[in-house]
Amino acid sequence: MELIIFLVIGALAGFAAGLFGVGGGTIIVPLLYIVFTQMGYSADAVMHLALGTSLATIIVTSISSLMAHNKKGAVMWPVFKNLAPGMALGCFLGAGIAGWLSGIHLQLIVGLFLLWVAFNMFTGGKKQTAANANNEALPSTPKQLAAGAAIGVASAIFGIGGGSLTVPYLTRYGVVMQKAVGTSAACGLPIAIAGALGFMIFGMQQQVNVPNTIGFIHIYAFLGISIMSFFTAKIGAKVAHILSPQLLKKCFAVLLFVVGCFFLYKALL
Repeated sequence: MELIIFLVIGALAGFAAGLFGVGGGTIIVPLLYIVFTQMGYSADAVMHLALGTSLATIIVTSISSLMAHNKKGAVMWPVFKNLAPGMALGCFLGAGIAGWLSGIHLQLIVGLFLLWVAFNMFTGGKKQTAANANNEALPSTPKQLAAGAAIGVASAIFGIGGGSLTVPYLTRYGVVMQKAVGTSAACGLPIAIAGALGFMIFGMQQQVNVPNTIGFIHIYAFLGISIMSFFTAKIGAKVAHILSPQLLKKCFAVLLFVVGCFFLYKALL
């Protein structure tokens, strides 16, 4: 039954990863939080396990989503090369920071962050323009590296693959939604690898007493979610190129708003 649950979570997360370029973390983290709580795991470890396992599964979903978006020419590789190094380093450090935070504090931080991003996606930013092939509107390379590091730290704490920050960051500078989503999917790979390693190492140091885990990564959940999400991420990516950029942006914001409210409710309950 547990494996079936993890497969269902993987199907939903993979579709979200391809559709929104968020690595599926916005689906995986709250669902794993619920499942791990029902399995009777320690309240202090549940949120950390959800975040660490989420980042581990994003390694797989981001590869699948990246391949699908790249076929559509939606990955801006020069931007990826500028953002990726800072993202990887920032995410590893962020995993260490998350390890020291309590579960309730993580829930509050994640919930408030997602509500803030959802609000900005609905109301803020510059009006989307045509795709800028030369990236003239984007900041300089050092500024992109710095932005990547900040996104990486936040991604580890939120366990969401960076899409919730990368997509708004790119659309703010006039990048159309489809290319922002595609590039975000590519950026999810270095974030997920560094974050998963961080949660694994820092979790092992804290000697987590939960069966079938390595550090803060649940092995069975990782396998079940990864297997299914690899296939459904491709479907989500295809749908992303059918929908209009405006509709995709609204759907993205609604998803983040719902998940943000969920975590605030759980933290304040």
